[in-house]
Amino acid sequence: MPSQTSSKKNVSIHTPRLERGKQRVAELMAAAARVFAEQGYDAATMTEVAALAQASIGSLYQYFPTKALLAQALHSAQLEMLRGRLESLAPQAPNLSPRQIAERILEELSLFLEENPAFIALAERRDIDKKAKAATRSGLLSLLTGLLAQAQPPLPAERHALTAVMLLELMKIAVSLKAREPAEIAEDVLQTFKSMLGQHLDSL
Repeated sequence: MPSQTSSKKNVSIHTPRLERGKQRVAELMAAAARVFAEQGYDAATMTEVAALAQASIGSLYQYFPTKALLAQALHSAQLEMLRGRLESLAPQAPNLSPRQIAERILEELSLFLEENPAFIALAERRDIDKKAKAATRSGLLSLLTGLLAQAQPPLPAERHALTAVMLLELMKIAVSLKAREPAEIAEDVLQTFKSMLGQHLDSL
């Protein structure tokens, strides 16, 4: 786990070296994922996380001194999982049209959110570090641009970056919809946006 510090307090995550400590951190983060998914970030408490992990509150604070740092660590870990899923599309990309690549990316996102519902609450946090947010955006745009650049028939080169931005914004909309709207409405709206993007890509 990378070293992470809070911008508001001079505290940081304690990274364990022994296997036992690493296992305990994994258990705490798994419990946090459930609590954040069920309660939302603002309503979730460290006491609930510790109880679900069958750990003492002191043990939780030993590794994660604040709820913000716990959320930050979990969000970072889940972002890496999402990136891994998107990167796994690279071998298929040369055999897909731009529309098909966009659809696969959104399908992977949908599956990821079903498997990791805490990501929705974590992505909606108001205290996300601006520099970390910008770095994440830059990395995802680079990944999406790389996938789209392999499409066949190819997109015009000058459309790669713009299409990646459109796709990333649609991914953000998907997360926001799932956070704010009933599942059926969120899915209907997302399908409408997907269809609009697909028609746009087919016209290029």
